[in-house]
Amino acid sequence: MVDKIDIVVVTVFTIAVAIYFNINLLKDLITGAGDEAFKLQNSSGSRDIVTVLKENDKNYLVVYGSQTGTAEDYAKRFAKELISKFKLNVMCADLEDYDFDNLHNLPSNVVISLFLSTYGEGEYPDNALQFETWLKSLDPFESNLGNVNFTIFGLGNSTYEHFNGAARNAWKLLKANGAHLVGKFGLADDGAGTTDEDYLSWNEKVIEQIKTFLKLDEQDLKFESSFEVTKLDTLEDNVFVGEPSSQYLPSSGKLPSNDEGLQTGPFNTTYPYVAPIVKSYELFDSKSERNCIHTEFDVSGSNLKYSTGDHLAIWPSNANEKVEQFIKALSLDGDMIFDLKAKDPTMKLPFPTPTTVEAAVRHYLEITGPVSRQLLRSLIQFAPNETIKEKLVDLSKDKDQFAKEIISKYFNIADTLYYVSEGKPWTTVPWEFVLEFTSKLQPRYYSISSSALTEKQTIHITSIVENTPNDTEGLPPVVGVATNLLRNIQLDKAGLLKEETSEVKDKVVTNIKDEKKEDVEAANEETVEKKETPTPTPKKLVTKKEHELPVHYDLNGPRDLFKDYKLPIHVRKSTFRLPTNPQTPVIMIGPGTGVAPFRGFIKERVKFQELNPDIKLGKHLLFYGSRDGNDFLYRDEWEEYKTKLNGSFEMVVAHSRLPNKPKVYVQDKLKEKEEEVMELLKKGAFIYVCGDAKNMAKDVNATIVGTYTRGLKIEDTEAREMVKMLKSQGKYQEDIW
Repeated sequence: MVDKIDIVVVTVFTIAVAIYFNINLLKDLITGAGDEAFKLQNSSGSRDIVTVLKENDKNYLVVYGSQTGTAEDYAKRFAKELISKFKLNVMCADLEDYDFDNLHNLPSNVVISLFLSTYGEGEYPDNALQFETWLKSLDPFESNLGNVNFTIFGLGNSTYEHFNGAARNAWKLLKANGAHLVGKFGLADDGAGTTDEDYLSWNEKVIEQIKTFLKLDEQDLKFESSFEVTKLDTLEDNVFVGEPSSQYLPSSGKLPSNDEGLQTGPFNTTYPYVAPIVKSYELFDSKSERNCIHTEFDVSGSNLKYSTGDHLAIWPSNANEKVEQFIKALSLDGDMIFDLKAKDPTMKLPFPTPTTVEAAVRHYLEITGPVSRQLLRSLIQFAPNETIKEKLVDLSKDKDQFAKEIISKYFNIADTLYYVSEGKPWTTVPWEFVLEFTSKLQPRYYSISSSALTEKQTIHITSIVENTPNDTEGLPPVVGVATNLLRNIQLDKAGLLKEETSEVKDKVVTNIKDEKKEDVEAANEETVEKKETPTPTPKKLVTKKEHELPVHYDLNGPRDLFKDYKLPIHVRKSTFRLPTNPQTPVIMIGPGTGVAPFRGFIKERVKFQELNPDIKLGKHLLFYGSRDGNDFLYRDEWEEYKTKLNGSFEMVVAHSRLPNKPKVYVQDKLKEKEEEVMELLKKGAFIYVCGDAKNMAKDVNATIVGTYTRGLKIEDTEAREMVKMLKSQGKYQEDIW
């Protein structure tokens, strides 16, 4: 039995170690240092949600649990509409910032609107885990939330088995403890691509129900900024020009580090590690029409750790051409230095300030994402003339016409503005409006393709470059933000981009500074000629693949922070893990870049076998799919792994676009190997699926169900229940998107 004194000593020692390795973080918490964008703004510093609500004289509460920022965007959009339409004093809050133990004391005339996304297989997002714990701790026989009136809007993906699982769970628990639902339970389906229309449909109904429930008087929608913008004269060292957090400002003095000189975290969505890219190369053959980049980040200068199967978050910036287009479309002054102050003390700032307009557009705002009908509705009040106003009204009211004219063409904000104004820049939209109605640029997540056992100091990712032709002829291609940034880096490291990048960047700066005034004057006179394509078309870059680069980036970053190929990153923990027993059989299904985590898995097993040659591994069966031999990822590596694993690893390849051959997918190969798969399942095999959620994952699930049905000679319903059981036990894991 352990002595009580020993327990005390161990506890004190543990606390001391934690303080030692997080001393800089503790200093920030104690002194109040850190990014203004992420500080709690309430006056008393209380975490009790009801206390903060009352002390700030709020009469409506909007809270959000968001994994990638989408639920947060909709929550803020909803809060803004309530303020504009009904003059309500709305508090919009992140679930992780407050405690809800006293929610039973919420005034009965205050409605709470919950926006909750679902992460993974029915799980709550990271910032809502504490809220989930509180909900589950409630006892229906003791808790009384009878005074709580709430609305709920869930954001999920129907391709997952537990569609909107987090929101459904929260709704059931709130209801079981006496809370009353106002209006209809809203469910958004990203799997069907209808999230925005799902929100608008729910919004139109619930707004009317809230109006009736609270006996509110509606007024015309009129924008009132939630922030005070102050123009500054000089660019001081405390002004952000794109730095991801305050630690990287010149005024911060020194990055937090330990005695070994390693930069310390915790690295997360508010503070990344700026990591050097030590290796980057093209994975596809030169005959392929697409690009896939292998990238390796060096984390040896930090205490950043990861586990095999985790995700890497990359903090991207917007491309030069997109930045130029956005600034010109809205007639912004990119050089303007400004500071922000929230009028509402409970609000967070959208990004670090003070900063410049150009830095905000390049590093902090999501300027290339899809446009919503609600944005067009909000823009009506700023229409430069009646013709544009009528066009905005029509598009915002007719979802079919909006889908045809805006969504189907993959228009971003700037594209849309130019489209409705027939190519003329806008001079009527306040910068404050732009800040509040443009989403924050979010990190992009990638499955890690290395092994923490073999690559302790480097993290590998494998990314297909999104650069696909627009369905509408004559319009620019649809491009990914982060993947094209990674390809720019890959080409530049190979010496194929330097001259072109410099030329394009100089052109962007010239256009923004020298042409803006001329464009604005022309717009005022309404003599600007109609532009067919708002986005500048860069010159064709001749590479070994004869491919055109659609966009270019400032690779040096703010104050040269990213010079010599660095990018901000952090690791997101995952539950995608190999069985702890290496003798357990493993079935892996991963077409395309879905094979990324399985490369890490197999590298892990190779190292384990080297360290434990006497242990015989269970069968590791990998189903991999590619179009043809030109995009066969890591082809040579797999043969090496087969040799080293001495028969315990088998790879089955499906090609879907071989000349004069039928299309074959991973699920087809899975069915071909049905007997072997069934034998492995009988031995307790774990199943792992990574890749496309909409089609592949569903087809694989159906194939596994069929394998059980035929292999065990049971009914389909029973087979489905067996697959569900595997998932609930963690023996059928999916990392799908």
